Amino acid sequence: MKLKIDFEPDLVAMLQAEVRAGERAVKAAMAAAGNELKQAWRQQITGAGLGHRLPRTIRNRTYPKQGDSLDAAAFVWSNAPEIIGAHDLGVLIRSKAGFWLAIPLPAAGKGRGGARLTPGEWERRRGMRLRFVYRRRGPSLLVADGRLSSRGLGVASRSKTGRGRATVPIFLLVPQVKLRKRLDLARDAERVAGKVPRLVVERWERSRT
Repeated sequence: MKLKIDFEPDLVAMLQAEVRAGERAVKAAMAAAGNELKQAWRQQITGAGLGHRLPRTIRNRTYPKQGDSLDAAAFVWSNAPEIIGAHDLGVLIRSKAGFWLAIPLPAAGKGRGGARLTPGEWERRRGMRLRFVYRRRGPSLLVADGRLSSRGLGVASRSKTGRGRATVPIFLLVPQVKLRKRLDLARDAERVAGKVPRLVVERWERSRT
């Protein structure tokens, strides 16, 4: 005797459809979570007063790149991990060679794109030599014997009589710098991770309609 049982509706088809809905829901939820975390980190970096270029180093990507999966994941990272990490942890920075750290003063000006100048770059740009001034109390200095421009920058003096010439501090020299902790990236990561189950459920229910 041969028995054949048919189910209406088709249970296998229903399960397969449910799995596909789950795959779409997890992929969409992880994409939303990754984007939310990226925006949260960018806002936190901007709010910490770290400029507008550094936040743009935060990127995110959802895996798999193609198709849906129950194992989908979001990856959020920075293209400037050392800088971001230093402000996230609050680290002590020393010169690699054991010398001074040169901190540019306003009279140093900026490089291309607003980047900070090094003493060597400053000398090449201005065509002037920097002079070391040791101070027993307080940071030592690199100074330029020139003048202050109308924009407050150290430039060469063109005076033949010496009028307007001045010793302009260009860089502070310190043995080390302690960066205070200005970011808490883990806080945002934990908050977004806690929302993932709800995001999956919302998108799973949405995919059934």
